[in-house]
Amino acid sequence: MDCQRLCDRLDEELRTDAYADLDASANGLQIGPADREIDHVAFAVDGAVETIEAAAERGADLLVTHHGVSWGGIERVTGRQYDQIAAAIEHDVALYTSHLPLDGHQELGNAAGIADLLGLEARSPFGTLGGEYIGQQGTLPDSVELSAVCDQLRSELDTGAGEIRALDFGPAEVSDVAIVTGSGVDWLGEAAGAGVDLLVTGEGKQQAYHEARELETNVVLAGHYATETFGVESLEELLTEWGLETSFIDCPTGL
Repeated sequence: MDCQRLCDRLDEELRTDAYADLDASANGLQIGPADREIDHVAFAVDGAVETIEAAAERGADLLVTHHGVSWGGIERVTGRQYDQIAAAIEHDVALYTSHLPLDGHQELGNAAGIADLLGLEARSPFGTLGGEYIGQQGTLPDSVELSAVCDQLRSELDTGAGEIRALDFGPAEVSDVAIVTGSGVDWLGEAAGAGVDLLVTGEGKQQAYHEARELETNVVLAGHYATETFGVESLEELLTEWGLETSFIDCPTGL
């Protein structure tokens, strides 16, 4: 498939333009010629030298990632950014990135993947950002203890050497759950305002401890990487349906 056509289809599906003024990431095709033919697409959470080289080893023409190499423009190509771009050019691997658009997609996105895992019902968008959403909320089929949610995530997520931690400042049994993957504790106030029992996210910040306690809301920190594999895995399934050869590159960070 022609690279430009593939990227256009992805942009349309992910509503990339809707997040253009909200996201520091330069979403879309970040590296590579738009007129090349794409037969094999690799998928990874991070656009790093390791994943670019792994994509080349698999014979991929394009690497699709959640985290790319361009955040708010490129003024100088030096240091680590040089290494990333040089690896892509040297190995002739194009790079397509979808950050917040992939977070916010209500079927293919990262939060949607966690919601599927937990079996949430009555779902709706959550995590407002400039008129768009980057998460999802819903209700568990039955109320369960917070520890049961942690155990389920622990058994299903690829946390590497990391641990799943809970800030148990809300109800002992949880039913209503909000999800913003990655670094989502900034939406704690919105979660409390929505009346949910639990916010599931990836990583925390120092102030989140006191905020969760004062808002009497549970928080589960399940790992940035671990909570953001779902979107790229869903895109892999989609592109397989589009007739492309695909592969997934798993590089858990434990963070």
